[in-house]
Amino acid sequence: MEDTAGSADNTEPAFVANGKRKAEDELERTGKKTSPASGDDEEPSIEESTTAHEANVEAAADKPISKNQLKRLRRQQQWEAYKEDRKAKRKDKRHERQARKRAEKEAKLAEAEAAGIDPATVLQTTTKEPWKYRPVPVAFIIDCDFEQYMHEPEIVSLSSQIVRSYAMNRKSKYQASLHISSWKGKLKSRFETVLKNTHENWKNVCIHEGDFLEAARHAHEQMTGPHGGEVIDLVKPCEGNPATAPDSGTAEDPSAVPEPEPEDVDRSVVYLTSDSPYTLERLEANTSYVIGGLVDRNREKGLCYKRAREYKVRTAKLPIGEYMAMQSRYVLTTNQVVEIMAKWLECGDWGKAFMDVIPKRKGGSLKSRDSSEAVTRDEDGAEEEEEAEPAAAEGDPRSDGQGTTCGVDGPAASQEGASQ
Repeated sequence: MEDTAGSADNTEPAFVANGKRKAEDELERTGKKTSPASGDDEEPSIEESTTAHEANVEAAADKPISKNQLKRLRRQQQWEAYKEDRKAKRKDKRHERQARKRAEKEAKLAEAEAAGIDPATVLQTTTKEPWKYRPVPVAFIIDCDFEQYMHEPEIVSLSSQIVRSYAMNRKSKYQASLHISSWKGKLKSRFETVLKNTHENWKNVCIHEGDFLEAARHAHEQMTGPHGGEVIDLVKPCEGNPATAPDSGTAEDPSAVPEPEPEDVDRSVVYLTSDSPYTLERLEANTSYVIGGLVDRNREKGLCYKRAREYKVRTAKLPIGEYMAMQSRYVLTTNQVVEIMAKWLECGDWGKAFMDVIPKRKGGSLKSRDSSEAVTRDEDGAEEEEEAEPAAAEGDPRSDGQGTTCGVDGPAASQEGASQ
């Protein structure tokens, strides 16, 4: 009886033994996962692995960072902190705009009833024409082969401008063929990571890893093909009205005439640059207009013009100096140049296109009109730009989309620079 009792005291119940074996197996598996590849005999336990991980996190947190990294981190935190405030402001503006439109609609209906007019006819005239895809045989090419001249925040600004360029061309009355060339490097990486490949859902946009000439060849095949689009009256060939005109001289030498374009120049490609001695009078069918995707804060000079001469293509500048009186520099972003040309396809008037697109803060007015009568962008357009910025410039709260692009003119309009 004593021997039996003794063996019973020394024997563990079955469920206790099974629990110990499971715990030992779990420890062994965890140790193998966290053990280094050097093949040491001792395998760390769960507690040791957790302690080591916490030590690595603390070491990374204690690692000193540069002043620029600290500023970027603070801007990001500030951007996130005021995210809800910006959302609330956009919502309030949207409600105010809707209330204003309802009030205008009710006023028109009241006037119609007082005049004995059927209110239904008044509403028909004020209804916007539904959006419709209307391609035209004109191509806009954004040349992104300037990454080596830009800092990382400027590349972020360029990505924002490209997003806006697509949006503006997409919602225009007539859609030009949009191409993006030299798709590589940090710009491509940003679209694939931060912007989550949203460009893959874009419609009627061609992205090329090659240079702008490769994009122009593809665009020419597309424009001259069966689905190239409608040749509207504004882009049809017109005798006696050339698409580009040479400058009539300078203030220092009014008799100076620019050299004629070389005979071997590619007539189907026009590179927009403020350094060109030619001014763009109108857009032509089956022609590609190249916009330099460069944001460098006025550090580099003449890059776009040199690049165009090297590749033997035509050059021109937008006639902003002929139509506009500006209180600030003649500097436009990539998306603004795209939108200006898209507006011209709609109305055929450079002055109206400039006034509709150039921000009111530039203080621009038409030279042929009194400044008080100048047409400026409405609040709706400003609100759309404000709402598009956070999504396009995610990751850089300081980025305001400001930068430079090739295609403006004027003595202070260095196209390869932008004012803060």
